[in-house]
Amino acid sequence: MTGASGFVGGAVCRALTRAGHDLVGFGRRAEPPPGHVGAAAYRRWDLADGPLADPPEVDAVVHCAGTVTDWGPRREFFAVNVDGTRHALATWPLARFVHVSTASVYDPRQPTVMAAEDRAPVGRYLNAYGESKAAAERFVLDVAADRPAIVLRPHAVYGPGDTTLLPRVLAAVRGRRLPAVGDGRQLISLTSVGNLVQACTLAACGPVERGVFNITDAAPVVLDDALRAILAARGITARPVYLPLAAVWPLATAVEGLYRLARSPRPPRLTRYAISHLAVERTLDITAAREALGYHPDPTSFAGAAGW
Repeated sequence: MTGASGFVGGAVCRALTRAGHDLVGFGRRAEPPPGHVGAAAYRRWDLADGPLADPPEVDAVVHCAGTVTDWGPRREFFAVNVDGTRHALATWPLARFVHVSTASVYDPRQPTVMAAEDRAPVGRYLNAYGESKAAAERFVLDVAADRPAIVLRPHAVYGPGDTTLLPRVLAAVRGRRLPAVGDGRQLISLTSVGNLVQACTLAACGPVERGVFNITDAAPVVLDDALRAILAARGITARPVYLPLAAVWPLATAVEGLYRLARSPRPPRLTRYAISHLAVERTLDITAAREALGYHPDPTSFAGAAGW
């Protein structure tokens, strides 16, 4: 398991070790928090440094490691997301390889409406994150053409330990308002970490050896309903207030330009990437995962989010 010290990697480690699998987790941190990787052994490894010199023998690799922010130098994204993937493949050249990708490989400049897997990757992206994840996918499917390799594409992963979606929503609250873009009626596919764990387990341990699969909750949700559910679960009295996409998009473009001129290491609060994932429909067809992997996802739920 690569990325074992992260949100998704830790959740997969805990689930697989509970199921009785022998697991070794790898991460950039010296030590993960107690219990984070369950009963898995843990070793520090920065994938950007190169292939592992003394790898354990394994049957399958679940590759969750990666840079997931939407801001930063292109070289850093490619060093981790592309070169890191290449190093993981080279470390275990014969093992089944489960690559946890992202729905960010779909076209960010137009709505994604129940997209099937063949709609990505595309030729244009808004930032180096999407570009690097698409390049990593291509590399996996090309280099691993003669070995078992599965690509999973979740969208907006959330759940206990969430470091991205929930914190970003909560950080946007201003008093009793939560600014958002669009009209609130757009449909969104979300992916609970529990559902993604199920997909990783099926991909690593099931009979299917190759394929690309969208991984989401059981059905899309209306954005306004999801935002209100998140706020209610956290006991926040704010309400979503929607701004028109046509007005916000050029503003985000200008803000990004200013931050780049200033060479800011910190991302602006408003980015086109963040807007693109929530302002228009982003729904994925999960028929292939249901039929081929035997994937049975739970519906979207923020129950218990007060403790996340």
